[in-house]
Amino acid sequence: MTTEEKKGTLYLCATPIGNLEDMTYRAVRMLGEVDLIAAEDTRHTRQLLTHFDIHTKLTSYHEHNKFTKGPELIEYLQQGHDLVCVSDAGLPGICDPGSHLAELAIAAGIRVSPLPGCNAGLSALICSGLDTTLFTFVGFLPKTAKKQQETLARVKGYEGTLIFYEAPHHLKATLKQLEGCLGNRRAVLGRELTKKFEEFRRGSLQELLAYYQENDPRGEYVILVEGASEESCSVEEDTLPKDPVRLCQQLMADGLDKKSAMRETAKKLGLSRRDVYQALLAEDAE
Repeated sequence: MTTEEKKGTLYLCATPIGNLEDMTYRAVRMLGEVDLIAAEDTRHTRQLLTHFDIHTKLTSYHEHNKFTKGPELIEYLQQGHDLVCVSDAGLPGICDPGSHLAELAIAAGIRVSPLPGCNAGLSALICSGLDTTLFTFVGFLPKTAKKQQETLARVKGYEGTLIFYEAPHHLKATLKQLEGCLGNRRAVLGRELTKKFEEFRRGSLQELLAYYQENDPRGEYVILVEGASEESCSVEEDTLPKDPVRLCQQLMADGLDKKSAMRETAKKLGLSRRDVYQALLAEDAE
């Protein structure tokens, strides 16, 4: 038996985003068979396990302890034990520290395997009526307005549907930011997915913002925004400065940091990033 064969397997297990009936048979079986489950919130996960009469030991693994707890879990796996990692809802690794644990496991030569199931972003996408052939998952926007603008400036030209997550108390501010940075595009808001009060609301970003100015947001939201059209991308390309210095300055004025602006300038003008960097140096030297 090789050393790799003696190591355990890290299972990344999806959990329901609302309706407990969405648990898969395999996930329920695996949660009961392993000796340890790493959970984002052990109290929340204990409720799920109790529902399915599962009594596996839980250990806490979340954003605030991942750098200390992660190595401990890797050591546990290296001793030959299997481990299941779950988030509070949906797929671990999507907007939670499960991705960090997977990286550690892969670096240590440990097998990582999915126990697939629910995901809020894709569940909302397939019900949105927007393009499902090409999409970009953005998740939660950064906390500061400056960083939000940088992120939105980076994805503004993407032609596929954009997928965001948002909490109710930030929804109105986020819709306003989306409309200001992306324009008044078609959008769909999905809330309380798979739950009793599941709702999809469709309209332009301005219409949706106006609705929630009059109605308090409730529940967790998935925001899906129509991607940039080919026509708008063509118009934008035609109006872009052809000089790398001017284009880089324009992109920074739109919200991108200097490094991202240089990367986008090189991409849009078909130049190397070194060429853009040299042009900026020459401009600064004048």
